[in-house]
Amino acid sequence: MATQPGAGAPAGAAHTAGSPQQLNQIVMEYLSKKGYSKTEAMLRVESAHTDADGRPIIAKPEEYADVMYERAYSHLRRWIDNSLDIYKPDLKRLEYPIFIHFYLTMISGGHLTPGKTFWKNHVNEHEATHGYDLEELSRINLPVHVEENKLAKLYRTNKYRVKLPVTTKNLLLHFLEETADDGGQTLLSCLNQHIELISLPGRASLFVRGAELQEGEGIVGHTSGRGDLSENLPNVKLGMLPMDKELMKEVEEELREEDTKMKDISRSDELGVTAGKSLIDEFSKIKREEGEDSPAREAIPLPPYTIADVEDEVRQVKEYREKVQIKGGPSPALPSVCMYTFHNTNDGLHCLDFSQDAELVAGGFAESYVRVWSLKGTPLESIIPSENLPVVPKSRRLIGHSGPIYGVSFSPDRKYLLSSSEDKSTRLWSMDTYTALVVYKGHDAPVWDVSFGPFGHYFATASYEHTARLWSCDHIYPLRIFAGHLSDVDTVTWHPNSTYLFTGSADKTARMWDVNTGNSVRLFSGHSAPVTAIAASPDGKYLATAGEDSLISIWDIAGGKRLKAMRGHGKTSIYSLSFSRESNVLVSGGADMTVRCWDVLHGTGLPTQDAPEPMPGMGPVDGTAKVDLPQGGNNKRRGKDVVATPDQLAVWYTKKAPVYKVQFTRKNMVMAGSAFLP
Repeated sequence: MATQPGAGAPAGAAHTAGSPQQLNQIVMEYLSKKGYSKTEAMLRVESAHTDADGRPIIAKPEEYADVMYERAYSHLRRWIDNSLDIYKPDLKRLEYPIFIHFYLTMISGGHLTPGKTFWKNHVNEHEATHGYDLEELSRINLPVHVEENKLAKLYRTNKYRVKLPVTTKNLLLHFLEETADDGGQTLLSCLNQHIELISLPGRASLFVRGAELQEGEGIVGHTSGRGDLSENLPNVKLGMLPMDKELMKEVEEELREEDTKMKDISRSDELGVTAGKSLIDEFSKIKREEGEDSPAREAIPLPPYTIADVEDEVRQVKEYREKVQIKGGPSPALPSVCMYTFHNTNDGLHCLDFSQDAELVAGGFAESYVRVWSLKGTPLESIIPSENLPVVPKSRRLIGHSGPIYGVSFSPDRKYLLSSSEDKSTRLWSMDTYTALVVYKGHDAPVWDVSFGPFGHYFATASYEHTARLWSCDHIYPLRIFAGHLSDVDTVTWHPNSTYLFTGSADKTARMWDVNTGNSVRLFSGHSAPVTAIAASPDGKYLATAGEDSLISIWDIAGGKRLKAMRGHGKTSIYSLSFSRESNVLVSGGADMTVRCWDVLHGTGLPTQDAPEPMPGMGPVDGTAKVDLPQGGNNKRRGKDVVATPDQLAVWYTKKAPVYKVQFTRKNMVMAGSAFLP
């Protein structure tokens, strides 16, 4: 209880009741209770350098170094946060190197306690994009550590490069000069000594650059976000998983029989089967043989193959021969998009998935059920006769979960369907009987996503509890737990060879996991908002990630390096991504009610494929011109929001229907699903 003035307060007390010091103490206690830790820390630092009357104590520079750096850094951050959106992404990239050098300067100068306080107050702001470096630098506790630590020496002996448009750079320097007495001079000294500002021609653009580091930025030779050089990354095998030799022989026999039948029925030219287009020749292009970059066949234990596996491989070869050639480049060949819009969902449709043969679609609903439709419009007949009475329905409702459904996934042979729910479980459904077969329990929180592996035996789940898990259909308990994300794991997908798993998280990063060891082998950081969609290219070389920051990033998986970032979805979330069979074109769908097509290799410096031969009857396609906005009252606003990067090939608009799913089929047609909002 506070002592009232004049009511027995000791004579000569250090701080009389109602003094500035006591008032500061009351305010700091209030801020601490309310959770305003950063504001409380700032006030505590400032009050420590004022006398009993609230006047600042005049001290030598070395005596208030802790206050000087804290005040200067906070001064910069407040200015950046209040800047216009067009300048903010570029300026944000300055915060991390200044934070690091202020901290290292304080520790090397012997200001250990203030240095640790400064670190604790601000380290959380940079963990998502620089977690590995921060973990290494957090071990520095003494001035001698700054001289001995390999990473600290790297930062102190090399200038950190930041690219800024000329207008943004001039704005920054003017601000620092105008506020020299409030911390600007301290910031200028740090910039001159440790940071190299590289001027870019032109004006700042909110849509071309983001808050993440660009190519050529940071410390030369050091990949920001990891504590070691890129050449020391764990080795990964990105080639295709070799096919079982006996399975390969049986598939080749079946294909030869198919070729013989076709020749017996009619001449090759009448059927359009020309030299080099036989099924056995097509199979030679896509069969999975052992190579230098291929994982060992034994790396992923799979059950013995069956006749159904042989039939599925034969069907894939036929679809490969019939697929449409898709390419980017100056004269792109664009895919066809088949859009399915779901009406009367009352905003209760959470997720969609199409079967790989494009015959079924499944949706998960907030009312705790899954519904399956036939895309051909044919009835969904069950092998259980009683399930077909009184008539065979054209859609099936799968009931069993006790919470909203957030993820659905068809098996490659579309005989099974997985669903994940808020009820913490995943269920396996039969598409022959339309009944639940297994309930998988292991997560302690809602399961946001589920994905079948490329070969159907394994699947993965992503959960609110910051983990992803690996399962096999014949075990009710998880085989692996992938822990490392700092927040919800929102989405999960597989590498084509089934030996790696990719996860996207609300901690703004994506990770690549080794299925055999359970270890994280790649960290992809660069988004400034939760990652909501990921996709791996069919050739296994590239990863695409997208999130609530409206940004699509293309990554080189082997090097763990981002090749480029693409914008075009305005300022809305992106829900789904899918690569073409050639891995050179990407489609995306999102909350801006569009499907967009992107050139994956444009601007990366990687060689592009030659233009494919035009399909019979197909005229030239000019994908460089954007599809015009439909006529309407709000087109001006939408046109302003949708400013795309040059690698966008085309955009297709829906009418009041966010696009939940986009998916390339094996024939290179795009299936898209959306829900109409009344």
